[in-house]
Amino acid sequence: MPLGTLDRTPPPFFKQGMSALSKLVFFSALAVFLMAADTRFKLTQPMRAALATALHPVQLALLAPLQALQTVQDYFGGLADAREREAVALRRLAAQSERASRVERLIAENERLRALLELRSAFSVRSVAAEVLYEAPDPYTRKIVIDRGQTHGVVAGAPVIDAAGVLGQVTRAYPLAAEVTLLTDKDAAIPVLNTRTQTRAAAYGDPAGVAAGAGMELRFLANNADVKPGDVLHTSGVDGVYPSGLPVATVVAVDRQTGSTFAKVTLAPTARPDTVRHVLVLEPLYLQMPPRPVEPSASAPSAAPRRAGTEKPARAGRTAP
Repeated sequence: MPLGTLDRTPPPFFKQGMSALSKLVFFSALAVFLMAADTRFKLTQPMRAALATALHPVQLALLAPLQALQTVQDYFGGLADAREREAVALRRLAAQSERASRVERLIAENERLRALLELRSAFSVRSVAAEVLYEAPDPYTRKIVIDRGQTHGVVAGAPVIDAAGVLGQVTRAYPLAAEVTLLTDKDAAIPVLNTRTQTRAAAYGDPAGVAAGAGMELRFLANNADVKPGDVLHTSGVDGVYPSGLPVATVVAVDRQTGSTFAKVTLAPTARPDTVRHVLVLEPLYLQMPPRPVEPSASAPSAAPRRAGTEKPARAGRTAP
């Protein structure tokens, strides 16, 4: 084949078109024109708005995984923060509950102390405020121990009261403590006065009735005596120990048994030893009474004349000159 017949033009793959410098100048001029046109004439704003509207769903679709991940992170982060705040709130609630319980106890204690102070001002007898330490360990007696003793002026036989009424009587006094026998003890007894009928009687302890809300009874009361449930009993003051007018008990039941000489009268003490904490120890009345005058014995009148008779001659002898 002759060489002149061969096509010497390069294939389309190797065609370069415009030179690189020409392209740079063209596109630079186009960019400057478009910027100037967009700044002055706002030519590309509609196109930009249309393009943004068209691409908005695509942007939302691309942001969906990121937002979901952010939501999951916020959920777990918020859950951990909520648990931590819950723990802090529970600790604060526990502290506030403990403080609230202490405040309630202090309020109740202040009310009891105020009641004791008002009761103390109502009596002219000397009194000593005391606090209950513990109950006596003997299961067959009803006794408590208080934190005041002989060094504070507490003596055996002193009445012990609280804001509600008579609690018991001091039976043993130690230097720094004292033992109080409660009215519900089997060996306790106290003279009482029925405020409705003004009749006197004697109330005794009945430990068997404590569980039923009683704990005392009137003994040796006639079967036809005028007493009924609801009667209020106060101290009569005839024993020389308890001041008169102190609340002691309330009649809760009267059992008039046929064929029996005495009625069975059940009492509920006004004071509640199971809940009391602060008490007043009163000075017994017999310590405030004036001493009884000493009566001359039978031999004193006969001895006086003899002394007088023996002294008269002596005086006469001295006065004879």
